[in-house]
Amino acid sequence: MYALITGASSGCGYEYARIMAQKGYNLLIVSNEETIHEKAALLRADFPIEVVSLVRDLGTQEAAKELHTYCHDNQIEVEVLINNAGVYHDRDFLDDSEGFNQLILNLHMFTPAMLIYYFGHDMAERGKGYVLNMCSITASIAVQRLSTYGATKAFLQNFTRSVYVELKDKGVIVTNVSPGAINTGLFNLKPWATKLGLLLGYIVEPDYLARRGVNAMFRGRAKVTVPCVWNHLLLFLVALVPTCLLRLIRKLRIF
Repeated sequence: MYALITGASSGCGYEYARIMAQKGYNLLIVSNEETIHEKAALLRADFPIEVVSLVRDLGTQEAAKELHTYCHDNQIEVEVLINNAGVYHDRDFLDDSEGFNQLILNLHMFTPAMLIYYFGHDMAERGKGYVLNMCSITASIAVQRLSTYGATKAFLQNFTRSVYVELKDKGVIVTNVSPGAINTGLFNLKPWATKLGLLLGYIVEPDYLARRGVNAMFRGRAKVTVPCVWNHLLLFLVALVPTCLLRLIRKLRIF
């Protein structure tokens, strides 16, 4: 059986791949970066498993079907699907390019949903399967400069919960992992901010996040928040902020 991990060339995606390899799964790892082949070689060297690496642009509306067809044609049976691929910009919606906005909408919503559609059929027919979707606490935070990021993650969060209910009785578990800040290059944090965040515990390492997510998935959970305490505190405080205050924060360039 194979675990399919998207966005596996670095960060959380690569850690997910290592954890699934430790559990004895063969791997199909996908990225839009050529370095995915180097990571595949490292995984083969460390684990006695089969590793298939593909360079694919998952930001197109054909990507999910093409990937499913590839698996069918090459007799790759996917038992675990980890939708990890994503992009991030801290920028106003109108200041981002048309291409980027199309990319993030496809990559965070259309491709994960259609991958679940295609592979979910296979899993339901076998009566067993696991899906893990990398959501975000920003799914519950409507805030400037993260409009598309937070909104696309909100779709994925809502979609994951609904599909969890639909597929649970068919033997398929669909889990939402909602992290806060992770120590990867995605958020472009200052070194001092990263060190402080790690010290206080509101930033976590990608291997910790990935292990928490996989454990929750195999336990049949619908959702796991990482780290739990800081994220729930943040969401509680943000819910108290009125829109007029958000406008003032923007005007004063605080955020």
